[in-house]
Amino acid sequence: MYAVIASGGKQEKVSQGQQIQVELLHVEDGSEVSLVPVLVVDGATVLSTPDQLKGASVKGRVVGTAKGPKINGFTYKRRTNQRRKYGHRQQYSVVEITSIAKG
Repeated sequence: MYAVIASGGKQEKVSQGQQIQVELLHVEDGSEVSLVPVLVVDGATVLSTPDQLKGASVKGRVVGTAKGPKINGFTYKRRTNQRRKYGHRQQYSVVEITSIAKG
């Protein structure tokens, strides 16, 4: 059984026991979170319409946080001596999927 969840404007395929990185959720480590399922597949059964997904749920536990790769950016405007160098490092929440229920 697996599900496709939506979190932070992105979708990801998950199964029970899997650890995934989602955008920072601003919750304590060890707390339970409920993720929105977009699709649930159990063998030949596929739940995809909003009516079918009303009872479906995907629950997970926040394990910790992680950082993505550092991205270096540089902007400039020619002939004006305007230059700016910046960096960014995205933070993620690591979530372990504890249960997927069809409802």
